[in-house]
Amino acid sequence: MIYVLNTLIVPIDFSKHPQATVKFTRISVEEARKLLKQQFVSAVGHEATANLLSKLLSTPIPANRVTVFMNPGDVGVHFFLRSRIPEGKVLSLEELEKLDYWLVKSEVL
Repeated sequence: MIYVLNTLIVPIDFSKHPQATVKFTRISVEEARKLLKQQFVSAVGHEATANLLSKLLSTPIPANRVTVFMNPGDVGVHFFLRSRIPEGKVLSLEELEKLDYWLVKSEVL
């Protein structure tokens, strides 16, 4: 399964998989678009981030506050802000567009 997340955290259910190895790779917008041509699950819990990702990746990324767990063979596409925002601050789409970010692919091996 492919997951889209707005965090660099890789959610692993350690009750099922007490040990995990994860490979991280910084990817381009084009690489992310290719990955998301397949079926994926959005676990992006912030509406403005989902809107920004939809715009960047040219595919609908719904806001979806769900708990997901990745398993061996799963892939994550992570939106990672390169700066820390103030506690409790909810950014608008316009504010997000001004910030520096990375897209990161994770693979649970």
